[in-house]
Amino acid sequence: MSNINPDPFTTRPEIEGTFGVVTSTHWIATAVGMGILEKGGNAFDAGVATAFTLQVVEPHLNGPGGDVPIIVHDTKRGRTEVICGQGPAPAKATIAHYKSEGLEMVPGTGLLAACVPGTFESWMLLLRDYGTMRLREVLEPAIAYARDGYPLVERASATIQVVEQLFRKHWTTSAAVYLPNNEVPRPGTLFTNKQLSETYARILKEAESAGSDRVAQIERARQSWSQGFVAEAIDKFCRTQDVMDVSGSPHRGVLSADDMARWQPTVETPLTYDYGRYTVCKPGVWSQGPVMLQQLALLKGFELDGLDPAGPDFIHLQIECAKLAFADREKFYGDPKFTDIPITTLLSDAYNDERRNLIAKDKASLDFLPGSVEGFGSVVKLRRAEGHREAVGAMGAGEPTVGRFGEVRGDTVHFDIIDQAGNMVSATPSGGWLQSSPVIPELGFCLGSRAQMFWLEEDHPAALAPGKRPRTTLSPTMALRDGEPYMAWGSPGGDQQDQWTTQFFLRHVHAKLNLQEAIDAPAWHSEHFPISFWPRTARPGVLVVENRVPKTTVDTLKSRGHVVEIGPDWSEGRLTAASKVGRRRRAAANPRGMQGYAAGR
Repeated sequence: MSNINPDPFTTRPEIEGTFGVVTSTHWIATAVGMGILEKGGNAFDAGVATAFTLQVVEPHLNGPGGDVPIIVHDTKRGRTEVICGQGPAPAKATIAHYKSEGLEMVPGTGLLAACVPGTFESWMLLLRDYGTMRLREVLEPAIAYARDGYPLVERASATIQVVEQLFRKHWTTSAAVYLPNNEVPRPGTLFTNKQLSETYARILKEAESAGSDRVAQIERARQSWSQGFVAEAIDKFCRTQDVMDVSGSPHRGVLSADDMARWQPTVETPLTYDYGRYTVCKPGVWSQGPVMLQQLALLKGFELDGLDPAGPDFIHLQIECAKLAFADREKFYGDPKFTDIPITTLLSDAYNDERRNLIAKDKASLDFLPGSVEGFGSVVKLRRAEGHREAVGAMGAGEPTVGRFGEVRGDTVHFDIIDQAGNMVSATPSGGWLQSSPVIPELGFCLGSRAQMFWLEEDHPAALAPGKRPRTTLSPTMALRDGEPYMAWGSPGGDQQDQWTTQFFLRHVHAKLNLQEAIDAPAWHSEHFPISFWPRTARPGVLVVENRVPKTTVDTLKSRGHVVEIGPDWSEGRLTAASKVGRRRRAAANPRGMQGYAAGR
């Protein structure tokens, strides 16, 4: 046989086995998750352990004070569900209050940007209702890494350096944790967060005081968090600290212990869209997830089979569809508990057939073109970005994401897990990253800044209101194939998430690339529409591509009117993916940023 291995090169193998797979944005978290499977835990147990470990080893990307959407497929229940771990705005978070502080938009950092932290309660719900293990088994690895140390990745060190002067001058409680020995820790330093380890150790001790019953321990842990010492420390910090933020002025927070005690995560039915053999599942319109579904509804009208996935036609069509779907996100999306969102219309054939007529096959649109659904949506005032957009400023603003020139500034975190029984979990934890607000000294972690997604305009579907969920960018994905649960995938990256996850899916479905090939392939993103983060600016027509996209493709895209900017070779996305077919379990992870890893057997 002259051609026994015809497959093209990939950066690492597509992992394959029959026992189970774990893939995440950090190798240590992947190893922890795999260890839980080896001990007899299911995918949900492994997910909880992976998530807590990610909080410790990627503190520049997520933390205990953040938020998380989770998609699960439980073989016992026989259905796919979404756990909404997006905490709402505090009771005192009114538009009137923020405007009385002289603000035109919610700051991108500091205490006024904090919603109710959603992660801990969500992981407890997952462990209690879907998992099998005790709290100690899934929390101990994170406690140990925070106490004993882990090697600090280069991007964490670089992020600390960017906000070093902010920490020294204004956020001194963060300096106490992230500037050990009064200096920026070097990459590879065995870094510890002793106070965070003590916080989780105390929760565990209080949980086990409830006796030997597994569920009773979990319930006691939840009380410690949302009605106990954690909530009390958060309440006191927000009431008493004047914290500098990106507005240039210090502000006190409005989040209270009562806000935390009142909130619990909810379990919802995912939004779905049928695309050929596939049923794609996403979180609801409180996230940006449906923009992927609408991109598919628009792309359904084009013949993508056989197109070069790094060619100009493939990229042009995906980008033009993204522009329309994201424009609709800006105009229509918000918390459906507060506002009627016309999502059935936005995903309908009739609506998207009409929208598709706006796409020229050989000309890029430079216009911002949200659709029209009578009685719904709001006028979006476009703020144009001047010059280059930076992802993380010296004031810590914006979601950590891939910078314009490809420098990986972090990206939030993501993981996908499938166990031997076929249980699947896909989650994108984020928020509460070290550059979002100051560390609460009694706890060792900071609050999130997701409230910056709200508008301070009363008539907008995503307008700020007490108890309302911000329209988050966080967006894990799951798909059925021929009615059977098939694949879980996702990526960090703010507004880029549902661009990269869509590209991955299209490469896998239409170009028949395996999971690792589809992740490794050259990627791109549009900056045409407003970003979801402070200062909410847009860069009309801008298309950022990896340098690996062929020059002939770039030249053709430019000739069609795209404003093409070229980043380094490996600069777009941090995808992970896992799939199951029969007994087979497969997984892959992104080489970009050199942190993600897949494992399985």
